[in-house]
Amino acid sequence: MEFLSEIGGGQDQYRPSFFELAAQDQLRDLLAPVARYVLAVFAQRNPRYLLRIVNSHDEFFSIAMFFVEKHYLNTWGASFAENFYGLKRRKRSPNSSNTIQSEKGKVAAELTGKSDKLGKREIRLSLVGLILIPYLRSKAADLYDRLGGGIDIDGEGGVFHDAGATAAAERERERLRTAPLRARLVHIFHTYFKLLYPYVNTSWELYLLAYNVLYLFDKTPFWRPWFRWFGVEVRRMSAEDYRAAQSTQTSLLLSPLRRHRSTGLPPSFLTVVRRTVSLLPQLSFEALKFALPTAIFFFRFLEWWYSPEGGSLRLRGRRRGAGADGKDGNVALRAPPRPPSASLESGGFQNDEEGGKGKAVRDEGDRPEPPKPGECPIHHGPLVNPTALPTGWVACYKCVHQWVSEKGCCPVERGVKVSVGELRKVMG
Repeated sequence: MEFLSEIGGGQDQYRPSFFELAAQDQLRDLLAPVARYVLAVFAQRNPRYLLRIVNSHDEFFSIAMFFVEKHYLNTWGASFAENFYGLKRRKRSPNSSNTIQSEKGKVAAELTGKSDKLGKREIRLSLVGLILIPYLRSKAADLYDRLGGGIDIDGEGGVFHDAGATAAAERERERLRTAPLRARLVHIFHTYFKLLYPYVNTSWELYLLAYNVLYLFDKTPFWRPWFRWFGVEVRRMSAEDYRAAQSTQTSLLLSPLRRHRSTGLPPSFLTVVRRTVSLLPQLSFEALKFALPTAIFFFRFLEWWYSPEGGSLRLRGRRRGAGADGKDGNVALRAPPRPPSASLESGGFQNDEEGGKGKAVRDEGDRPEPPKPGECPIHHGPLVNPTALPTGWVACYKCVHQWVSEKGCCPVERGVKVSVGELRKVMG
């Protein structure tokens, strides 16, 4: 592991390795799902106050992280995730070399009176890279998913290219001909966005990958391309940085008890309370470096606990005692019964109360047979990108999105109305 940690480090001991930068990048990517999960849990108990925040999670999270990142950039010269891993940012000329920066930086700073610490310009540009760019990428991905993820809902070349699909497409074109100019412009934008987004996103990811490879082999000192544009690089914190950080934290905690400068008298109780209240925002930001990683660990623990291979199912099995064979504490789980028909107009699959088994019931609607496990009920093949419907059935995302867009119902329980917004992708 010592060898792996030095990959990309070269002769400069303060140059972060590839794995350190990748770890802090992953930590930052985990903050948004954790915040969303915590808000969703509290919103279930107080929907009146928190539901709007959950629905506008991206905006709320970006605003909150703006203040957090601004505090850490001003105080520590690093983002929240970088500070957690003992990294910092500093100003750097795009044409300067590592040797000059690492060995002669302090001497040059003393002679010229300039420092390599982040200035206001570098902090503002760093906030653009930390807040604005991830926000725009998140909104673009959400818009692409809402538009169907590249699926052709007009029925041309799709699974349901029939007379009904062609008629629906023609009705949509006729509606657009008579629609206002703004609606037509929005439709054109959405059409070209769906067409170009996959190529633009792939090109951007390849561009970042190329920069990662160059950094890994010590061909560039910049971890991300915008660091070169901003004139900023990421470095490891030195022993002097840690001593300065410890001194800053100590002075911050003892500042409410600081004596009066002119008289030397201890502060009054009201002065201590006032100073403590004024320090609460800074202390809260500093506490995040311990609270957020703990929340991420707890979030991952809950994912494992409630997973099929997690501890929740095993614990319930032990509490129930021996199984049907009486050999161990594992309980043989039964397959859930077939869902009853939700429609009286079309055929359904109803439960037999006497035998406990399902039986097919057909009527005028000629409802299709329920699919086999792991089979798509639309194209009757293996599930690809499984997506759940409100009725409980699972189908391929492409198939069910096109089906619901055209027919507006469940492909199995056809009497149940379903909209595209009710589809939920099955992760994992």
